[in-house]
Amino acid sequence: MYRKFSEMSDTHQNGLEEKPLYEPSVLHDIDFNGCHCSTYNPEISHMSPGEGLVMRPLCRGDYDRGYIQLLSQLTTVGEISREEFDARYSSMEGCLDSYYITVVEDKETGQVIASGTLVKEQKFIHKCSARGRIEDIVVDSKYRGRQLGKLILDVLTILSKKVGCYKVSLECMDKLVPFYSQFGYKKEDKQNYMCRRYSD
Repeated sequence: MYRKFSEMSDTHQNGLEEKPLYEPSVLHDIDFNGCHCSTYNPEISHMSPGEGLVMRPLCRGDYDRGYIQLLSQLTTVGEISREEFDARYSSMEGCLDSYYITVVEDKETGQVIASGTLVKEQKFIHKCSARGRIEDIVVDSKYRGRQLGKLILDVLTILSKKVGCYKVSLECMDKLVPFYSQFGYKKEDKQNYMCRRYSD
């Protein structure tokens, strides 16, 4: 009896580890072929991002697949314990229909090698619509040049419309404006991005 209970506990724990942050069908059902903005050579998509690769929602178990280390290639992350990661994941999970963190995993190595985030900000304006923000797009240095950054941005942009955003925005350095312009992003003349930082 004890062995069976232990096996059930392990199965339950594994289920929690692999439960996605958002419903995978939301990602799988997007019309990528008719909506993507960039060109791909060779052709890739959200359903086929490359040999041995899979695109999917973030899972709690991605802590052990190098997700935090991947983010550190983008910006300062700091030391994050498993407990801290779990607490933040649970907080995001509790904000239903708000966080669409999407990753690419190399199934051969079991490592997360690319990621991007769509945050859906609920509004009262525009008939209780929502605004999307795309953030934290990063590709592992060993996998750059395989079009994964373009793919994640394309997918999250399409996803923002699918989940009901009336607009989607992102922040970038001046030198990257031409890159993001190919996805339909434009600098708005009357808008100024202003920021007050409390830490680097």
